[in-house]
Amino acid sequence: MANTYDYVIVGAGSAGCVLANRLSADEDTDVLLLESGIPDEKAEIHNPTMFPHLMQSEVDWDYSTVPQEGLNGRKEYWPRGKTLGGTSAINAMMYVRGNPWDYDRWAELGNDGWSYDEIRPYFKRIEDFEGGESEHHGEGGPLRVEQEHPYGEVTNALIDAAVEVGFDRNEDVNAGQQEGMGPLPLTVKDGERQSTAVAYLHPVLDRENLTAQTGAHVTRIEFEGDTATGVTYVQDGSTYTVDAAQEVVLSAGTINSAQLLMLSGVGPADHLNEHGIDVEINLPGVGRNLQDHLVASSAYELLGDPEIEPGEVLCQVTGFERTSPDLLAPDLQYFLARVYFMRHGFDNPEEGAGMTPSTTLLHPESRGRITLASDDPFDDPLIDPNYLEKEADLEKLVEGLKRTREIGHASALEEYRGEEVWPKGEVESDEDLREHIRETVQTIYHPVGTCKMGDDEMAVVDERLRVHGLNGLRVADASIMPQITTGNTNAPTIAIAEKASDMIRDLE
Repeated sequence: MANTYDYVIVGAGSAGCVLANRLSADEDTDVLLLESGIPDEKAEIHNPTMFPHLMQSEVDWDYSTVPQEGLNGRKEYWPRGKTLGGTSAINAMMYVRGNPWDYDRWAELGNDGWSYDEIRPYFKRIEDFEGGESEHHGEGGPLRVEQEHPYGEVTNALIDAAVEVGFDRNEDVNAGQQEGMGPLPLTVKDGERQSTAVAYLHPVLDRENLTAQTGAHVTRIEFEGDTATGVTYVQDGSTYTVDAAQEVVLSAGTINSAQLLMLSGVGPADHLNEHGIDVEINLPGVGRNLQDHLVASSAYELLGDPEIEPGEVLCQVTGFERTSPDLLAPDLQYFLARVYFMRHGFDNPEEGAGMTPSTTLLHPESRGRITLASDDPFDDPLIDPNYLEKEADLEKLVEGLKRTREIGHASALEEYRGEEVWPKGEVESDEDLREHIRETVQTIYHPVGTCKMGDDEMAVVDERLRVHGLNGLRVADASIMPQITTGNTNAPTIAIAEKASDMIRDLE
């Protein structure tokens, strides 16, 4: 293997696979992609119904937060993909762009080029949309997106129940208008998962100018003065250093991109000094601004256990709602699943079938942080999302949980609904609901923001994703989001990488 490449990409996840594909399209450019995890050969990765079986497996980093005061002292499990494709290889395959307001807000915060009109072409470039080319969608892109699902009778009844309690039907949540309930777009093709490894990386692995290494754990970014020159990594017990003639690009995700920066001396000087790490540059925002989506659920026994239709994915309905007409974007998202999904599935009843209407807080006011546990690159960092620190976050989840119970008790579900399993029927007061949420709420797996884009004193990268104060170093993944998007975060992360690839190549 060569020792010098034009670009060294750290992390082969939702963003890194995109960058590897786009940057290596120039045959005169040598690209090295380094992934700490293993190849994506596990059969369960490619079967859309098996994603719960990937949790706490060999393709999961299996992180946990520090104890959360807002969750009654509980630690919260955080799955993150540790394989080619990253978390796109272990997630529930939901493809939701977010709201146009999200990107316009990013631009208003000082990030020129990130308005919705400017990023929408990248979403279209991503897509091989089942419905074909349109104003809002692309056709022929690397990533298959399907939303014309074969609905079973229970899923149809769940949609009817939502409409019964006041939701409009919305046939396309990615066409600009999010509010209402409708099909959940999925990254699935011919019944198989479309991770970014499948869509972007595997088709180009035969390029002579692209080298992809698995089991390669990057331990440090190397610098000469204020310029990143390469990285050091450990593979099979041996240590290697490779040079980047053009740039090092971090696409290791919200947790690991921030961790690697700090291990390399880029971050809050006082925190680095605590761990005896030489400071390359004091960037106090590294690891801060951590945001995530929490989901609260009700759950019901499913009577008769109706058969699942062939090809039916077990959660394929989503909806959005504003709790106040004054809001510029929805603040609650809903998922209607025709299975139990209680505490990551770990608390599901051992017997019987169920259905789970859930609500997600889209714009939490609480902010957390990632910090180092030590200067050992093989130690997990400390993850503190600071869940429910702001009272407003809890109150909005209470309102959303009430709505899930309205859906669950609607007459459209009468022939399918058994006992309410979660929360129990005697849980009625707002205070009871608050306690249920503190005891049972979970992440819906959308951490972002720890290397935020902007020009304020807590920003880590500029609008072209270059790390402030340094040369030859960018971050391109979900960590650069200044504010979390209105919905699932995988599609926005892929779009960030697409846009980053053009910035790196000076195509925009």
